[in-house]
Amino acid sequence: MRAGTFLTEEIERGPAGPKVGAFFDVDGTLLSGFSGIAFWRDRLLSGQMSAADFRENALAWVGFQRGTIGFSGILTAWSGILAGTPEQELVDTGERLFESELAALIYPESRALVEAHRRRGHTVAIVSAATRYQIAPLARDLGIERVLCTKLEVENGKFTGSFVRPACWGEGKAEAARGLAAEEGLDLSQSYFYSDGSEDLPLFEIVGRPRPTNPDSRLTRIAERRAWPVRRFGSRGRPSFADVVRTGLATASSGLALALGVPLALVTGKPKVGLDFALGAWGDLGTALAGIELRVRGEEHLWSSRPSVFIFNHQSSLDVLLLCKLLRRDFVGVAKKELSRIPVLGQLAGMLGTVFVDRANSSAAIQALQPAVDALRAGTSLAIAPEGTRAPTPRLGRFKKGAFHMAMQARVPIVPIVIRNALDALPKSGLVVRPATIDIVVLPPISTRDWTRESLDSRIEDVRNLYEEVLSD
Repeated sequence: MRAGTFLTEEIERGPAGPKVGAFFDVDGTLLSGFSGIAFWRDRLLSGQMSAADFRENALAWVGFQRGTIGFSGILTAWSGILAGTPEQELVDTGERLFESELAALIYPESRALVEAHRRRGHTVAIVSAATRYQIAPLARDLGIERVLCTKLEVENGKFTGSFVRPACWGEGKAEAARGLAAEEGLDLSQSYFYSDGSEDLPLFEIVGRPRPTNPDSRLTRIAERRAWPVRRFGSRGRPSFADVVRTGLATASSGLALALGVPLALVTGKPKVGLDFALGAWGDLGTALAGIELRVRGEEHLWSSRPSVFIFNHQSSLDVLLLCKLLRRDFVGVAKKELSRIPVLGQLAGMLGTVFVDRANSSAAIQALQPAVDALRAGTSLAIAPEGTRAPTPRLGRFKKGAFHMAMQARVPIVPIVIRNALDALPKSGLVVRPATIDIVVLPPISTRDWTRESLDSRIEDVRNLYEEVLSD
């Protein structure tokens, strides 16, 4: 099943409506790890942190871990090094770090929990000791409008070097939740709180549905004594040895599949027969070894109208393997030229007939796509991601026109393949595949015979809206 499905059953059976609150901590709960470390490291590596600043922050962190310094000491050290820094600079840093690092750390299980609460019409809020610069991009991605967090003092657009007391930590979180409850008319006795830290006990104690999530050792003991349901997620963070081995075997299986296809090509005298066998074999071997199961709806549309331009929303490096298992034969892919330079992967993609496009040169890109159009006319289907690049979250990007132009030129249909949760198994920039069941919806073929250049933009928007509908279901 999809990540988090079993977790959401109690939510679906419980009370609905906006009077039910669902409060989420961030670090260790929505995200694997600590978002503040990414900001701290970024400032250090960019040269914006002096040796004295580094020493002060390091000592504060050590003291906090030993219990000799309170959370306010951590905040004092961090806010101090920001004195005089324009607030917009940290806003921009937060957006950049979310895209490059933090988005990949979101637990799929937590995402499922948030979605379940939103479906029930609950009032969902982030309540965290982190600052809004860490939280805002995450909240926007998850569709959470209410953010309760620690605030840094700002005057004339610049940080003063202090923070607003009380910090949203410990009892401060409980105060923030009470304030939101009073403002929105929430019934805390019917509300949920998800967090990993024992310091959040004050908030756990005022909600009717405390849900320790990836709890630390002290919170685990408290949860056991009080019979609080505990949730533990293994989809992010340090992978297991088995995950690493499975990933290695899945990657190596591509070579094995090609090796099996070569003698078939030699015996039949038809290289295409060997290539088609290798594509399907890698799809089957790779997914099985990686622990990936596919749950496909509309599978008949993969075969009902060939050749076609198969378009897919690009979430993960795993998508190539998924397409091999789905399409199996008689197709080639289109990828950015940079992929061809990646050792092994680039060579493998080239052997599989991938058409590489130089996105920086529009005239070269059009010329490079001509072999793909010729292949369509000769009966070979095409697989392409209209977004052009992988997204760090399930949110859909803008669709480019290339795939649709090629379908029009070759007079073949568009077949949308909607990949709902490949990120569960392998997020962007991830290296190790986690076992998962991936939901895929294949929509009916869309004829392009009556499409025109003048109507192309609206046609593309219609197709993109189909994706939005499936992804929001």
